[in-house]
Amino acid sequence: MKTKNIMILCRLLCCCCVLGLAVACTDFLDEKPSDRVDGDINNINDLYLNAVAARYADVGGHANSQGLQGTGRGVYDLNTFTTDEAIVPTRGSDWYDGRLWQDLYQHKFAGLDPIGDTWNYLMKAIMGCNGSLEQIDRFGKTHPDARLEAYRAEVRGLRAMFYFYAIDLYGRVPLFTSSAPSVADLKLRNRSEAIKYVIDELQQAIPDLSEAHSNVRGEYYGRFTSPVACFLLAKIFLNSEVYCDDDWTDGTRPDGKNIKWTVDGNVMNSWEACQYYCGRITAAGYELEVVFENNFLVHNEASIENIFTIPMDKYLYQNQYCYLFRSRHYNHAAAMGLNGENGPCATLDALRIFGLKEGDIEGTGPDVDPRFVKTYYSGQVFDLNNKQVLLDDGTPLVYEPWAVACDVSSTPYEKTAGARMKKYEVDPNGTKDGNQSDNDIVLFRYADVLLMQCEAMLRNGQAGAEADFLLNSVRSRVGAPDRTATLENVLNERLLELAWEGWRRNDMIRFNVYGEEYWEHPRSSADIKGYTTVFPIPGEILSLSGSEQNPGY
Repeated sequence: MKTKNIMILCRLLCCCCVLGLAVACTDFLDEKPSDRVDGDINNINDLYLNAVAARYADVGGHANSQGLQGTGRGVYDLNTFTTDEAIVPTRGSDWYDGRLWQDLYQHKFAGLDPIGDTWNYLMKAIMGCNGSLEQIDRFGKTHPDARLEAYRAEVRGLRAMFYFYAIDLYGRVPLFTSSAPSVADLKLRNRSEAIKYVIDELQQAIPDLSEAHSNVRGEYYGRFTSPVACFLLAKIFLNSEVYCDDDWTDGTRPDGKNIKWTVDGNVMNSWEACQYYCGRITAAGYELEVVFENNFLVHNEASIENIFTIPMDKYLYQNQYCYLFRSRHYNHAAAMGLNGENGPCATLDALRIFGLKEGDIEGTGPDVDPRFVKTYYSGQVFDLNNKQVLLDDGTPLVYEPWAVACDVSSTPYEKTAGARMKKYEVDPNGTKDGNQSDNDIVLFRYADVLLMQCEAMLRNGQAGAEADFLLNSVRSRVGAPDRTATLENVLNERLLELAWEGWRRNDMIRFNVYGEEYWEHPRSSADIKGYTTVFPIPGEILSLSGSEQNPGY
């Protein structure tokens, strides 16, 4: 059986095995990940199916708090609705949920279910990788095969990726490499130790990983390849001042210029290491798509920009993408033959960064970034046949971007406040109310690489023509005017280019503005002390391992 066919079969089998919402944050200890897919491992194809392809069931998801993107109340929501980028307003009886969304936006994190459930998901994914590596090792003792090292590297890369997200969100994590960890294995490690482990794992895996572009259909479609590892390493080195800081409440960070790493036999500082891995991705043949929207088409597998995606196919996989569904007004979605939940929208901070002036509801003013109308529905709304969408009373549906607030209940714009997410092309044949469409979910793409490289140059004292060129390559693609490469302009550009892609919290923490006051997010004493830059560790794991809670909680 061809490898790509095995992968398809595996996705059909293992997507059914993705677990739902956890009842306790140590439930992952009860898992037997190596037994998730039934069947004996008699040959190398069986091994691939059970030990490698099965692990990709944890990258996407179809239940709350599962998957890196696509579902609600998980990694994506923690990285998006705690920032100045997006908000889920309370709309009368809708979207209150015990103050969940308001508390996320205002950084009141203690006791919020998605924080514990997301921890549980990531630890289960890591344990699944551990079980797969054990399967590969057992198989290799009696079945020597040249492909085993590549399989081992692929699973190690996936495990490192799950650890990356866990470290980014929670700061301190246990480093366990067994599918049956002991209590001692669950002891939380300092963030600097944990991120060094992830770096070592990725660097050691790269020589045995394929150079293939994994977003393209074929043998390596949706798989963890060398460019994916390089992207993660670039992201880690760009954030190294954050990840190498074991006390994020003392108001100081190490200087990236003075943090040294060995990269392919050469000693580099963090900014040089980031640039090195960005350069490797460029050398691998990635380019900006000529048309911005091509990255988010219903069939976006041909993108020359997307580096790592979650494959979507309503007839093959159970992965879901709920963000368009959650954001659209009910009538807007119904006009497309789909459904909607009338929830998330842009903040006023986001509108201003995009260049809108107060009162501009269409986003067509002379200073508005061209990506606004590609990213948001705002003002008058039309269906796929360009017919105006109406409210139940027969009047036109008009999204009011400037009317949004944390709570818009009992206002004239309770149901229409806020510019809504538009970024992905609508799949008119979507199923599950539009949650299952054929647009592959974009996790990593090349525009991010260019912006990372630009930022690393600026932080390393390399401002000038080359940094300007990197920034303006991204801007000119959409017809935006050139800007000088400064750190402030890079931070704003990252929102303009990467809105709704799950990176805003990571960016704001790195730029040291996550705890500042913005719009309806007051600067609390917790923000001032700095401890909200990580989420609290679930109490169950603390009790079991004897570890202390993150400072401040």
